[in-house]
Amino acid sequence: MSQGSNFVDYVKICCRSGKGGAGSSHLHRDKHTAKGGPDGGDGGRGGHVIVKGNSQLWTLLHLKYRKHIIAGDGEGGGSALRSGKTGRDEILEVPLGTIAKDAETGEVIFEITKDGETKILTPGGRGGLGNWHFKSSTQQTPRFAQPGEAGQEHWNILELKLLADVGLVGFPNAGKSTLLSVVSAAKPEIADYAFTTIVPNLGIVAYRNNKSFVMADIPGIIEGASKGKGLGFRFLRHIERNSVLLFMIPADTNRSIKQEYDILLNELQEYNPELVHKPRVLAITKSDLLDDELQQEMKAELPAGLPAAFISSVAQQGLDALKDLLWTEVNK
Repeated sequence: MSQGSNFVDYVKICCRSGKGGAGSSHLHRDKHTAKGGPDGGDGGRGGHVIVKGNSQLWTLLHLKYRKHIIAGDGEGGGSALRSGKTGRDEILEVPLGTIAKDAETGEVIFEITKDGETKILTPGGRGGLGNWHFKSSTQQTPRFAQPGEAGQEHWNILELKLLADVGLVGFPNAGKSTLLSVVSAAKPEIADYAFTTIVPNLGIVAYRNNKSFVMADIPGIIEGASKGKGLGFRFLRHIERNSVLLFMIPADTNRSIKQEYDILLNELQEYNPELVHKPRVLAITKSDLLDDELQQEMKAELPAGLPAAFISSVAQQGLDALKDLLWTEVNK
């Protein structure tokens, strides 16, 4: 399941709702009535642009090439108090966890969290009232009606927060993409430089007895990511929906494991203090570089009370033990 360019977590679209139909200013006439009263019907409302949750969708790819979403206009009212037809609504189906924002102000308008949930993103214009509404004792035959209300046009942003069971947290080069490529069928781009992962990669990790869980490689956090440095914010928000965070620290780090762990934890704390309450597991990567003695020394320095595994994705060491730890945490 290579996500590469197919994993679209952000689209910017221009939404135009329909304008309302005009009310009718018709006066009733038939062979028995030469001068009847007003019987003009109301105009139909313009079509809305609606966002609807769909639990079968995982990305926003289907909206990537739809830059302009245009709903239908309402029809005008008719005689004999007939109302005009409502304009056609445009319904955009999105994965759960999609947030709609105003593109200009960045303000969050709503979030879709349930299957089938619908929210109006751009409301259609109201239909105008027909002339019979304006009849009064002093004005028996009003010859005017309301025009329909104009539709609205806005640029909006739809963003998806990733849903995954395990989110990988670590500095660039901690071996996150390599682990994902080894334990799942995902084929992330892997190279030895910071920020190879530009979009989150999702992989499905097969576990014992045909069970599986979803792992997301979230692009590298660097010190200062919570301040928006590097690729900061855009990626940190993906971590918000993971149920377990797997901290990955390479064995050849030039700081101590504890120092590196504290820096990563601090980044999360700065960005969103709630993240710190998620269950955590620690993986020491590239541990094929360690001999037994070094590994024992490192074990003594690990943060207390944190489930940890020494792994090497390349040498395929310790991966089953790590999956066991993750499975236990995901299902707590």
